[in-house]
Amino acid sequence: MSTVHTPLSQTTEYLQAIRQRVGTIVVGQDVVVERMLIALLTSGHLLLEGMPGLAKTLLVNTLARAMHLNFRRIQFTIDLLPSDILGSEILDERSGGFRTHQGPVFTNLLLADEINRAAPKVQGALLEAMQERKVTIGSQTYGLPVPFVVIATQNPIEQSGTFELPEAQLDRFMLCHRLGYPTPGEEEEILRRNLKLGVKREGAGAVVRTEFDMIKEEAIGSETDLVAAMEAANHIHVSDVFLKHVVDVVERSRKHPELELGCSPRAGISLLKASRARALLHGRDYVVPEDLFALAEDVMLHRIRLTYEALAEGRTAKAVLRGILEESVS
Repeated sequence: MSTVHTPLSQTTEYLQAIRQRVGTIVVGQDVVVERMLIALLTSGHLLLEGMPGLAKTLLVNTLARAMHLNFRRIQFTIDLLPSDILGSEILDERSGGFRTHQGPVFTNLLLADEINRAAPKVQGALLEAMQERKVTIGSQTYGLPVPFVVIATQNPIEQSGTFELPEAQLDRFMLCHRLGYPTPGEEEEILRRNLKLGVKREGAGAVVRTEFDMIKEEAIGSETDLVAAMEAANHIHVSDVFLKHVVDVVERSRKHPELELGCSPRAGISLLKASRARALLHGRDYVVPEDLFALAEDVMLHRIRLTYEALAEGRTAKAVLRGILEESVS
């Protein structure tokens, strides 16, 4: 049976419509939306680093509704247990047997809020589900819904009561994007929109509306459109020159004298997949060096570690990575 391919222009319009829908709710986070879409199109996972109040939950919720995806949010805390995420077997008093209660991980888009606040055992349970896309509860193994994407967040400043993700677990995140504050102009627009939210009546009472009340329920397109977009991303052309360029950049990170830990082969795979998805989002059926340079920081920075000497000299991983990219071009 032959596969009917959706025209590239139609897929690009579908993805652009989603970005515009999110833009009507969230101001000034277009790059973050692009990274989320890249994760969805490539079945990767995304780690967001940013201060509280930057609309991370609002972004994920809006994107999920725009794409007709099931969405769950887990607030990670020190007392969280693996069963709180994965689910558990519960004794049924009527039948005398056990029934399975599936946890919030059984969804399409999972927001793991402040993932570094949970104990390593809980982090490991989630990351295993991310890697294998299945969960074992009792003696039964259950496949997770498709698509299944985890978007985790962590506060880059506050370290009290947190458990830093080890390198092996960080490597399972395809992308790690660092959110910044909005520009003054964007912040003015945020405040203007907030002033217009008004009040929502509920029975005899009322409550002041929030941005979450503005999210539209109707989705853009259908599941078929999302599948077609994922297939389109998988057919984006990657030249041999681009592939060798990716290998060169990853190899340089392993041999750099200021890095004690370079990138794994998973980094190269992530660069290729993410570049394909970014090309599609920009309406191209082929990747260009700009895709690699735009994504290198999000793909590679959380996978490298400076040597003690480099840290003592005040070097930063970002500066070292920038040097690696410049060397690969010359």
